[in-house]
Amino acid sequence: MKIERNDMLSVIIPAFNEEDNVLNVAGRIKEVLNDNKISFEIIFIDDGSADGTWAVINGLKDKNIRGIRFSRNFGKEGAIFAGLGAAKGNCVLVIDCDLQHPPELIPRMYGFWREGYEVVEAKKQSRGRESFFYKLCSKLFYKIMESSSNIDVKRASDFKLLDRKAVDALLRLPERLTFFRALSSWIGFKTIEIEFEVAPRTSGKTKWNYKKLISFAISNLTSFSNVPMQFITFAGIIFLIFAFILGSYTIVEFVQGKSLAGYPTTVLLILIVGSFLMIGLGVIGYYISKIYEEIKFRPRFIIKEEVGESDVEE
Repeated sequence: MKIERNDMLSVIIPAFNEEDNVLNVAGRIKEVLNDNKISFEIIFIDDGSADGTWAVINGLKDKNIRGIRFSRNFGKEGAIFAGLGAAKGNCVLVIDCDLQHPPELIPRMYGFWREGYEVVEAKKQSRGRESFFYKLCSKLFYKIMESSSNIDVKRASDFKLLDRKAVDALLRLPERLTFFRALSSWIGFKTIEIEFEVAPRTSGKTKWNYKKLISFAISNLTSFSNVPMQFITFAGIIFLIFAFILGSYTIVEFVQGKSLAGYPTTVLLILIVGSFLMIGLGVIGYYISKIYEEIKFRPRFIIKEEVGESDVEE
């Protein structure tokens, strides 16, 4: 049954060193929403940009556009949650600033919300042009995430439209280290998925490199899964079986009176077991560091200044 709604759409746009894209994305979104007679506000979140991003946002001078500037770079997750906290609409859309998420899809997503869907997930038809190594690592990461948390994020993106109830549910989550793509699925609610083709960047270069991507993957994997901890247990069982087999072989050789050199085998076993112990301690240490980050309860972001009316809470 179609539910009639005439509520404002809040569009959240995280921006980090995107001075060449701010005007383009604001213009495209305004044109699309005005053509479809959708009441809206646009909220740019400047995530500690080092270029002229804030100056461009500050110069937009539009009653429907607001800006929030962080004191430094806190990351995209912090920018998204700052936008969610500042949004006043009864539905909220998150979209990238580089126009790889097509604004022309917004009216369709808004239409699904009008029909009663509370989470509208835009999923990628393909991952675009990526290296073989990158695709392999991505596939492994998404497979582990899906198998350990039952959340499918292999084609997910941050391009989502959320009902106010879903937004409030996300804002009530106490953790400081967040993964928006997975959390927006974890909270539940009535969800529909639509596909989109990733467009090339209109300007500038991607802010992600292999180091950031690996750090992002490890952080989110440990936030949503205990698979690395389980891996240590699995490795321990394998070594226990291996030790039993080797011990049995040694006893048989000793009973038969055969001499064993032993030294190379002993050194090799010590090195292997020692390596796995160190890896295990490293994994446990990483989880402890995550706990340490959470219990400090520092804010996800710090706001330096704002443009336009806002009542966001840090």
